[in-house]
Amino acid sequence: MNKYELTVILEGKATAAKKKSVLETLEKSIKLLEGKIEKTEDWGVKELFHEIRKVKEGLYLHMPFELLAKSIKPLEIKLKAEENILRYLIVRTEAQK
Repeated sequence: MNKYELTVILEGKATAAKKKSVLETLEKSIKLLEGKIEKTEDWGVKELFHEIRKVKEGLYLHMPFELLAKSIKPLEIKLKAEENILRYLIVRTEAQK
């Protein structure tokens, strides 16, 4: 398995329930694809450089995780389908040796 980092941006005014819902969806998706989440970090609300869907502030969530390389594309499809996520970024941090 490779190590990755996922950063997602939600609307800055997202409620705690919406944030929890997105986190649960992400955790279920990664576990369903046989991945493992190391931890979840809330980076807080930050001003966006430019508006996304007429939103000026975003709530940043970050989670390092492990996943097989072939499972990244299905994860991206689920991330694109999640309407509460404004943007996401997946970065590979370590390859399997």
